[in-house]
Amino acid sequence: MTTFETASFFEYICEVNNTNKMVKKYTTVLLFFLLFFNAKSNTYYVATDGDDLNNGTEPFPWRTIQKAANTLIAGDTVFVKAGTYNERVIVQNSGTLNNNIVFSNFQDDIVIIDGNGISWGASWNGLFDLSYKNYITVIGFRIINADYGGIWADSSAFIDIKNNYTYNTFSCGIGIWNSNNIVIDSNEVELACNDGEQECISIANSSFCEVLKNNVHDNGSGIEGGEGIDVKQGSHDVNIYKNNVHHLNARLGIYADAWDTLTYNINIYQNTVHHCKETGIAVASEAGGTIKDVNIFNNVLYYNKYGGIELGSWSDIGFTGIKPLENINIINNTCYKNGEFDSGWGYGIVVDNPDAVNIIIRNNLCSENSAQLSIQQVGANWTVDHNLLFGENDASGTLYGSDSIVANPLFLDESIYDFHLTENSPAINNGNSLDAPTTDFDGNARPNNNGFDIGAFEYTESSYVETYTKVNSFVKIYPNPIKDKVFISINDKINKTYIVKIINSIGGAVKEIEVDKEMGEDIYINISDINSGLYILNIIDGSRIISSNKIVIN
Repeated sequence: MTTFETASFFEYICEVNNTNKMVKKYTTVLLFFLLFFNAKSNTYYVATDGDDLNNGTEPFPWRTIQKAANTLIAGDTVFVKAGTYNERVIVQNSGTLNNNIVFSNFQDDIVIIDGNGISWGASWNGLFDLSYKNYITVIGFRIINADYGGIWADSSAFIDIKNNYTYNTFSCGIGIWNSNNIVIDSNEVELACNDGEQECISIANSSFCEVLKNNVHDNGSGIEGGEGIDVKQGSHDVNIYKNNVHHLNARLGIYADAWDTLTYNINIYQNTVHHCKETGIAVASEAGGTIKDVNIFNNVLYYNKYGGIELGSWSDIGFTGIKPLENINIINNTCYKNGEFDSGWGYGIVVDNPDAVNIIIRNNLCSENSAQLSIQQVGANWTVDHNLLFGENDASGTLYGSDSIVANPLFLDESIYDFHLTENSPAINNGNSLDAPTTDFDGNARPNNNGFDIGAFEYTESSYVETYTKVNSFVKIYPNPIKDKVFISINDKINKTYIVKIINSIGGAVKEIEVDKEMGEDIYINISDINSGLYILNIIDGSRIISSNKIVIN
């Protein structure tokens, strides 16, 4: 096994494990080059005061997005202007190599595709449906109230889904099936699986996919489904990274499940998963398919109900066969206080599958979980070494492994969930270089000094002057969209004064107030005096912005 090459995971570039193939996706520069310099392309417009009998130019726009979906061919772009469009969109044509069909909001306009009142016999499809189409880009839409999925692609290829927001979808916010070369980048998925099956973001029987920088949170009740991000059922060569998955009801955060089909080459890294009412990251084979070559590294997992990372042995109802897991590497993750959320109990890391073979658990930092590290059931060839454990570790199957450290990790600031290491941390230089990632959670090079550090963060002096906490890592804003008041929940543990600043789309501050917050209380802000639109809500602690969220005021 070779050292992970993670530093060059550039946006829209998919590096495939164990092959020399590389699938290149469009960068933003190339996208705009194609839009403005391809003489064969056309640019169209849609607006709420348009007419589908118009020619689709900016002075004479169409009225519906579906008119654009019926018309656009390879290389064409449609810009949709602000407003609510009560329609279902089914893309009719495919683009070609270097000539995507592009659906985009106009500038920073808020474009809402609302499925309220639309019933289409929904099953395995979406309110914005890209099935059986190739080379499509979808940018900047708010897709709400879907009878089934929000954005959906089945048997599609070379699809880019970027900067969208889905809300109140019966099934997936974004669902990908039987497809390849898919990029799901910087979307927000809220109230997905409300309350249908599948997951908030589902990747099923699909390959060469990138799932990055998405904010997935506050699913439905979790009775029928609703895991955060799931790669499953025959998928392979999938990277899941830099996502923020949090506040999920009755479901786990990031899931890799073979179901009944070989599933392989899955990388899960640099994600933050917290406040989920199940496990943070899990790997399983629910119906007997082999899942192998899964790498879980540089993730931060905290306050999940039943554990940070789990290799499980649960089954689909009625299945009694083996559930094989092979070549699973859990390296350089940070797990903090999992099992202490919503009256849960669990482990920082646990292996509980007798059919799991070739398992490595190395360089992980497990601090103050209900228990730190456990091997309850495992097959042949497993290794546990160079982990740092702090807190209780005497429950069922717990162990320390070889060359491990038992000590307080000395985090930079637990009160705001900042798990960077301070200069005297015993995690510094005490990791193992074998199979370790070459960068850390922040993208800093490993090693920084004489040796590899333990946990998701490699110590650097810049940890002390970091001005941003990871976006939305411990702040919840609700409701969103907002009518006349907004509540802000900050999971701090001390009384503190914050500045709340609301900024409009051109960068001007429309409201700035100082709030004295007592421990356990939410902040309440009256925004009835602010016009409808899209805004940025920043929460500032001293000179540091600790959270920056898009909000919509209706």
